[in-house]
Amino acid sequence: MVKRIEKDHTRFRQIVRGIIKKNLKKYVSQGELIGRKGKHAVSIPLPQVRLPRFRFGDNKGNGVGQGEGEEGSPVDTGEGRQKAGDQPGQHILEVDVELEELAKILGEELELPNIQPKGARLTAAEKGAYTGIAKAGPETLRHFKRTFKEALKRQIAMGLYDPERPVIIPYKEDRRYRSWKRKPTPQASAVVIYMMDVSGSMGKEQKELVRIEAFWIDTWLRHQYRNLEVRYIVHDVEAHMVDEDTFYHLREAGGTKISSAYELCDRLIKAQFPPEEWNIYPFHFSDGDNWSSRDTERCVEILKEDLLPVVNAFCYGQVRSAYGSGQFKKDLDKAFPDEDALITSDIPDREGILASIKDFLGKGR
Repeated sequence: MVKRIEKDHTRFRQIVRGIIKKNLKKYVSQGELIGRKGKHAVSIPLPQVRLPRFRFGDNKGNGVGQGEGEEGSPVDTGEGRQKAGDQPGQHILEVDVELEELAKILGEELELPNIQPKGARLTAAEKGAYTGIAKAGPETLRHFKRTFKEALKRQIAMGLYDPERPVIIPYKEDRRYRSWKRKPTPQASAVVIYMMDVSGSMGKEQKELVRIEAFWIDTWLRHQYRNLEVRYIVHDVEAHMVDEDTFYHLREAGGTKISSAYELCDRLIKAQFPPEEWNIYPFHFSDGDNWSSRDTERCVEILKEDLLPVVNAFCYGQVRSAYGSGQFKKDLDKAFPDEDALITSDIPDREGILASIKDFLGKGR
């Protein structure tokens, strides 16, 4: 029987879900959820929701439509004229939402298809199965029918069974127990490899766009894969593996050689993530500047021969910068006009993040 408080709680969660879905674009573009993220949940501010509460006391005749004033008189709320006080004010309600639920909302709003994994790796199953009967085990797993049957067989064999008085008393050797066994089962695994240009033309705002988009990409892919690994690569004229904090805050002032990142990504995949076992998702973010057309040709070569044949999808996101030419996306689109595994997207500003996410994840690869 469902308690009333459980029904109320479910209804409240439905209201919260509807508000999040309605304002999803705002939450994505502002990026405030990133700082509120925990391991399994994110704290979301909802100024539109107020928790219901009782107020007791006499209103002293000051109800609706009562009190001093003539018809048509403006209402003076006193806003902006109050002095500092010692009374609590009205605060925005913050609600913890599971990242799994947030991913479902994102998928519904963008109409994202579920991903069909191409690789599988053997991992230990979290749940085993009762595979047989054993003569020893904990009493909590005793099999009553099998124990009774063994006791009955023993008493009949020993001539102790009396049909007129069918009393069955199991001995220790009659006891039978369910046996439990864990088996390795195929579990789809994925790796996300984020690459970002950290040359002088990539400023703080460009990196913030990348950080916001990566948060939502992670949220969706973790909803699709139980086992997800993330790696980070930064590059100017050279590429390096870094941790997450360095990835989003490193500032360089050098030039740009994109092929260095693609070469490092290729070496990483070959060393740690065999494509027959892993679903591979490289994401590269840049403002579209590359140091020369020769290096762009080298990038095309690496993509064609090494990366595209083994990845689920290679995603290139181009953020707008005052110093970036935006040429690299044009070159990729020209070199791979019909390649499904290569997805390119423009990210002009925060308002464009949601559309870019749909570009990257909308094919269900």
